[in-house]
Amino acid sequence: MGRSADYSKQRCAIAASLEIVGEPWTLLIIRDAFDGLCRFEQWQEALGLARNVLAARLKHLVAHGIFEQRLYCERPRRYEYVLTQKGRELRPMIVFMSDWGARHVYGEEKPVTEFIHEACGHSLSPVAHCAHCEQRVQMTDLLSQQNPDAKSIGELNRARLVAEEID
Repeated sequence: MGRSADYSKQRCAIAASLEIVGEPWTLLIIRDAFDGLCRFEQWQEALGLARNVLAARLKHLVAHGIFEQRLYCERPRRYEYVLTQKGRELRPMIVFMSDWGARHVYGEEKPVTEFIHEACGHSLSPVAHCAHCEQRVQMTDLLSQQNPDAKSIGELNRARLVAEEID
């Protein structure tokens, strides 16, 4: 299965994220994992995608530490796919993307999924806060600062491969 984009020369955390979660269907697989899906057959039924595509996406996500495989049946050999801490940290991105889609795609139509804040019972409208000063961040207050010494994604991947060979 061919890739539609080569990010290896990019020096960008967004491109690095897309390298892992940017393939078609990947974010929907992760979304469904947050809703409790953990088995191949469940995703196939819920998403209706081809077995080879789902298998490739799950293998990719396991290789990148988003999911961990856990054997649940010896014969035939079957696994559950459980979100790791690294995978669980994608939840805010899923929530923000859902909010964006609800506002800019669904608009006045009620979206299929709505996140409810358990503590107050209201529909969630996510906001960003600075972890340092705890103030709410206005997107117009952000500055983008480039690191001229940052490695490219290809350089990072090569370094990880070398580190894995040493281990």
